[in-house]
Order: sequence, then C-alpha cells, then structure tokens
Amino acid sequence: MVDVNYTSLSKAMSKALRHRPERIGIALASDGSVELQTLIDALNSRGGWPRMLDEDDIMQVVEHGSKQRFAVENGRIRARYGHSIPVREAYDRSEPPAVLYHGTTKVRLESIMREGLQPMGRQKVHLSTDVPTAHQVGARHGGQTVILTIDASRAARDGIAFYCGNDSTWLADHIPACYLAIDRDND
Repeated sequence: MVDVNYTSLSKAMSKALRHRPERIGIALASDGSVELQTLIDALNSRGGWPRMLDEDDIMQVVEHGSKQRFAVENGRIRARYGHSIPVREAYDRSEPPAVLYHGTTKVRLESIMREGLQPMGRQKVHLSTDVPTAHQVGARHGGQTVILTIDASRAARDGIAFYCGNDSTWLADHIPACYLAIDRDND
C-alpha cells in the first residue's frame, strides 16, 4: 500500500479547518467543526493523494501531529486553534507558564513594541513555551527573526486572559507592550 505524506495531509487539513474551508467545498459549523467523513470526502475529491484517504489517515494526523492542531469528538473534527476565519472557539482560561515567547521579524518589531501583540489575521495571538518554537514561527515571515519574551505571570495577574492551545502553544486576545521584552540572548 502506498503511504500518505502526513505532513502534506496536516497542511491540507489546516487550510480546510482553519483558513479556507470553501476551497475544498465544506462548510464549518459555528464551532469550526465538520463531520469527519465530510472532510475525508472533500479531501479525496480534490485529489493529489497516492491513494484514497480514510479515517485512519486523518486520525494519524490528529493523534500524532506534533502541534496537536485537531480534535475529533462525536464523529466531528475541528481545528483546536489558529483560525483566521470566524468560529466560536471554546477555550478555557488557564494559568500560563511564567514566561512565554513570540517570534517575529525585525521589520515588525517597532509596531509591536508600541502597540503590543495583536492577533493580526488570526483570532488569537500565538505564543510559544520555548525559544526554538518561537524562532521557527518567526522565521516563517522572512527577514531577521527577533524573539520576544512575555512576562505571562505578571500579565495574567493583571487580568490578561491566556488559553492553552497545546503543549507548546498558548493563546491570548492581545498582549500589551508593557509585558514584552526583546530576548537579547536569542535574537
């Protein structure tokens, strides 16, 4: 049996469940979920896979994806975080680690240090629990990567809400600039 490239499948699922469901002809419920079989049928109809996808392929990505992007409940699948389209996300407010990180570029640094971290094209600001992940995220934008340190414990004490996206990703609605510092050790 020909194996599926699970990285490519994860990217296709992310695009469909976080950004552009209409591109593969699906409609998401208000919580961002869709019937699992509907997603499988839509992905198969687009083609490009070495064989027809099945539920086991989707579950391989859900259960073994390093970023824990997806959840399956009651026969429905949804992206857990990272939406650029409006969905009713159900996050529980959580106590964050004392320090979180955000990777960005030198070009964006001035406005971030003035206005704080904004969700931009997503519904939430994405923060990392470690410098390597933040660096990887910042490098996606091209240009010189800069790592910001977020004083998450102080921000949480001051009322900023944090939500756990997965083991290495935390989310917030906005992080004011007063909680940010340039990480000189890792830029």
